[in-house]
Amino acid sequence: MPDKTQTRRAMIGGGVLTVAAAGALATRAAPRLVGGTGLEGRAIRAIGVETARVNYQGRPALRALALENVAALDRLVVLDTPAFGDGVIEAWISGAPSATASATARGFVGVAFRVQDEARLEAIYLRPTNGRADDQLRRNHTVQYISHPEYPWERLRAEAPAQYETYVDLEPGRWFHVRITVAGTKAQLHVDGVEQPTLIVGDLKHGAEAKGGVALWIGPGTLAHFSDVQVMS
Repeated sequence: MPDKTQTRRAMIGGGVLTVAAAGALATRAAPRLVGGTGLEGRAIRAIGVETARVNYQGRPALRALALENVAALDRLVVLDTPAFGDGVIEAWISGAPSATASATARGFVGVAFRVQDEARLEAIYLRPTNGRADDQLRRNHTVQYISHPEYPWERLRAEAPAQYETYVDLEPGRWFHVRITVAGTKAQLHVDGVEQPTLIVGDLKHGAEAKGGVALWIGPGTLAHFSDVQVMS
């Protein structure tokens, strides 16, 4: 990663991790690893997904298959971490349409933060099948910020076109690394270690003081994999 200072090693989810101080939060105290996420054991809670521990493309991983006919607004794997307000979340993730997915499935996969009561959350997710689509408009919708329940993607796209979504090069089923930095009402997404953020959200809808859980986010019709999840605050 770009900032390699103050590194140390930890074990989460069966993989060896390198944890680095976050330069993006330079005006605040350097984030610290807040402990295990629960992926290394059974201390996770799945909502609307079926999970299993597997090896996927050379990495120990948590597989998450989106279930159909789910009443909840979001399909989540809630991690076993303290309440998260400001800090950094990193993970290797992969998403692809499942075998039974509809033609509109995009392999939706991402990370939710400041999760409250499972229905109130902020999240940044990706649509991997859009990354190399022939349609430029679809490419422009590869990355998405949402704030449930008040601001789903449909409302954000209608009221502020292009402000809360953007393009990044992705392929379905391939591992890619995400780093989400949250500070007050601002969040930044970095993909695959690129120094400049792929997406900047300057007005997180739940406000600067919001706190809550951290969860892996899976969209409908998705087969997702997660590895080496880190939560720092």
